[in-house]
Amino acid sequence: MRVVVVGGGAAGVFCAGLVAGGGNECILLEKNERIGKKLYITGKGRCNVTHYCTARDFLDGVVTNAKFLTSAIYQFPPQSTIDFLESHGVPTKVERGDRVFPVSDKANDIISAFEKFARSNGVQIKLNTSVKDIVVEDGKIVGVKTNNEFIPCDRVVVATGGKSYSSTGSTGDGYAFAKKLGHNIIEPKPALSALIVDGVDGLAGLSLKNVTAMAIVDGKSIDSHFGEMLFTHDGLSGPIILTLSSLINRYYEGGKFISQVKVSIDLKPALDEEQLDKRLLRDFSSTPNAAIKNVLSALCPKSLIPIILSQARITPTLAVNSVTKAQRAKLLNTVKHLTFDVKDMARLDFAIVTKGGVDVSQINPKTMESKLIKGLYFVGEVLDVDAYTGGYNVQIALATANCAAKACLE
Repeated sequence: MRVVVVGGGAAGVFCAGLVAGGGNECILLEKNERIGKKLYITGKGRCNVTHYCTARDFLDGVVTNAKFLTSAIYQFPPQSTIDFLESHGVPTKVERGDRVFPVSDKANDIISAFEKFARSNGVQIKLNTSVKDIVVEDGKIVGVKTNNEFIPCDRVVVATGGKSYSSTGSTGDGYAFAKKLGHNIIEPKPALSALIVDGVDGLAGLSLKNVTAMAIVDGKSIDSHFGEMLFTHDGLSGPIILTLSSLINRYYEGGKFISQVKVSIDLKPALDEEQLDKRLLRDFSSTPNAAIKNVLSALCPKSLIPIILSQARITPTLAVNSVTKAQRAKLLNTVKHLTFDVKDMARLDFAIVTKGGVDVSQINPKTMESKLIKGLYFVGEVLDVDAYTGGYNVQIALATANCAAKACLE
């Protein structure tokens, strides 16, 4: 049996290696000049390859269609990824937040392990090869047309990724193949994306640790996360913001928000307002004649002070001994609820992953085979599945690839 895998990312290369290792002829087609291009940029180039947890806990980190992924994750949980890498010469380590990285901190080690696995099992890897069409006759796969040949085959695994980071080759090709063959495509949206907000002038590059960010939609809190965040030239980013973005994108349609979305930041989550008030009074009493803008530098980053005072509607030059109780209460509330109106999400091209894709109701969750076309499989980000930051999405790619490979060997 000949199997063609379209796409040389984590899902495609792993799937191809498993298929060939099981005795089938396997051809991997990659339109880039090298495989694993997107893996090079995951985890800031260190490749956060999975999330250290049980299969059950892993599913809690899946934002879209966790139920669909249940079988795949239980068949190939995070420990299986770790074991695979260890057995192929790539020791791993677990860092803060249960993120798993190669000990070397080099994404290239991960990519090389997958490539060696595929090549040693006999996978034919064809680079600089674009797939133009998947050919189906009488509801069955018969072959693949590329930019320079027709390749007859019995089964095709589509592992083309989503539409984020198109420079790595994820340009939505898989959606076009799927749609042409009768599949429904859920609207692709940014996931794990920076948020565009007003009122962050002068804050670009400022990183905050140990803060809590809350997403508020139409006046109601939908979720909050504690950890690190970052200000950009036009908005908010960093781990906890990326996580929130994958929850608020359900209110984002046609390139805009259909609801009022805000992000509220608690700059001092370890202190309640009473404790924070005592801290402020202590700071005020030590320099009673100083301008409030100068006293607050002991409480928060200097560049953030103008934003805090603006939202609290307090004049920066006001002497602290002139601050009224009402003004102090407003200041406290602002430090605990520094709020920004979310205007937009970063372009899909700059999102870490894509929400949306091939409708999973048309896919067998145990095999990843299309329910419409016999011998056609979809794995990884091309599917309408996405999860939090922290290695979840690479694990999903590998787990779904494992399911398809097993099915191709039956």
